[in-house]
Amino acid sequence: MERIGFVGLGAMGSVIVPRLMGAGYTVVGWNRTEARARPLLDAGMRWAPSPRAVAEQCAVVFSIVTDGQAVREVALGPDGVLRGLPAGGVYVDMSTVDPEVSRGVAAEFGKAGRAMLEAPISGAPPTVREGKASLMVGGDPAVYEQVRPVLLAIAPRVLYVGPHGTACAMKLAVNLLLMVEVIAFGEAVALAEKAGVERKTAVEAILGSVAASPVLTYRGPFILEGNMPDQPLADVNLQQKDMLLVLELARRLGSPVPLAAAANEMMNACRGLRLDHLDFVAAHRVYRKLGGEG
Repeated sequence: MERIGFVGLGAMGSVIVPRLMGAGYTVVGWNRTEARARPLLDAGMRWAPSPRAVAEQCAVVFSIVTDGQAVREVALGPDGVLRGLPAGGVYVDMSTVDPEVSRGVAAEFGKAGRAMLEAPISGAPPTVREGKASLMVGGDPAVYEQVRPVLLAIAPRVLYVGPHGTACAMKLAVNLLLMVEVIAFGEAVALAEKAGVERKTAVEAILGSVAASPVLTYRGPFILEGNMPDQPLADVNLQQKDMLLVLELARRLGSPVPLAAAANEMMNACRGLRLDHLDFVAAHRVYRKLGGEG
């Protein structure tokens, strides 16, 4: 099996790499903090000292990092992927970033005669582990077909969206819906509680109704006493980073997103109440406090 490179071994990278290794690929990885990679190294992943060194050894290199600036650094920096990627190699960025960032990085790879795809992932670490995540892919369709077998090792649902930028835009649209849904869930539960319904009963009623969804099924129970995870699936700050990308994209396009704006205000309120270290379903606590209950 060919070697696959992976840059960025945080919450998502650390669950994607085992899927690649489980499919038989040899994975060469890099992360800013090597200690974060120790469990993967113990499981058989190989280490490289820089993104460039990863790319020098691999036909396909993935990255998933925090924001657009980090993507530019790991892709285009002095020790970035582009400096090491061999002819015929493919760089696949899975980060959630502004579509213009992805287009700009792809243009630099094109100038150098190298191929890049964007393939943002939809799913939290539990859904990735369970093989229930999905990928949205943008870029050259021929390059997409070339790496599709590797993508399917990560997620069972892989959708080609269109040229560079479109998959990133689609991921932001999906995240808009996800964030509004989770914020609305907190609002609904808080209303039911104010009306005298026990919180556990309210959560059970919603998860058993037609309003239920995968994201509410695994995230909704977090609001029950003692269930908030120490390691959030996506804390308020990380989720708001994506929401601000949504709002900026909508501003540029002249597309109204009033529900996204309202959800963003609730995340501001979470930060104001110093709940930003928690999973963003903690917006439920804001609604409780605003209603005089929390």
